[in-house]
Amino acid sequence: MECRRALNPSGLPGVDYALNPYAGCSHGCIYCYAPEVTHSEWKGWRIPGVRENIASRLAREVGALSGTVCIGTSTDPYQEAEYRFELTRRCLEVLSRTDMRVSVMTKSGLVTRDMDLISGMDHSVCMTVTNTDISVCRRTEPGAPPPAERLDAMRRMTDAGMRVICLVGPILSTLEGKESELADAVIGTGVRAVCMDRLNLRPDLGARLERMGIRGSRSAYDRLRVLFTDAGLDVSDAFGPGWHDQTL
Repeated sequence: MECRRALNPSGLPGVDYALNPYAGCSHGCIYCYAPEVTHSEWKGWRIPGVRENIASRLAREVGALSGTVCIGTSTDPYQEAEYRFELTRRCLEVLSRTDMRVSVMTKSGLVTRDMDLISGMDHSVCMTVTNTDISVCRRTEPGAPPPAERLDAMRRMTDAGMRVICLVGPILSTLEGKESELADAVIGTGVRAVCMDRLNLRPDLGARLERMGIRGSRSAYDRLRVLFTDAGLDVSDAFGPGWHDQTL
């Protein structure tokens, strides 16, 4: 498919533009609210559309722009299709020739492939981790890379001196009783900043989680916040005022 625009205005605090190289996402996360936000059918969401002209469109749009571009606001820029099409890397190559800030949001260790480009830019990488229990992740995010891959990617990037933040969320009831394991794993990567994301319910999403017996968890949120704070990490609520200041 082709896109008419590469960059779209972003409503996220601290972010000026959103860039999504793919339409839809093969991760299939049960808690994803993007289909409802983009008025897309849930059943077709896991078949990503490949915006094959996005890098050339981006090159035409960025000339007179400044500010922060967030890559992956509604779909993962490093989902499985990126191995074949490399749209995200091509967009990074365009952005690397500008002075724009770049923030990447992902659940995939494939982001480490592009460390050469990202590390040379005014950047941050936001890696999402929801649980360390692989059996839970297979149920809640069946197409996403396993948590161990994400934790390893965060460790590699922090070791390389990159600015990395861990996005923990949405915080679900499946995390209850496993808070310490997740906190220890995140702390062990060397990241210094954590954003915590409460479940953002929408009608279809709420009905889907209810059928699966899953809900948001205030107790898990509170427990994790204490664990991260006691470890000396900079903790904020995801997508709230100031959340992006941790990394840019």
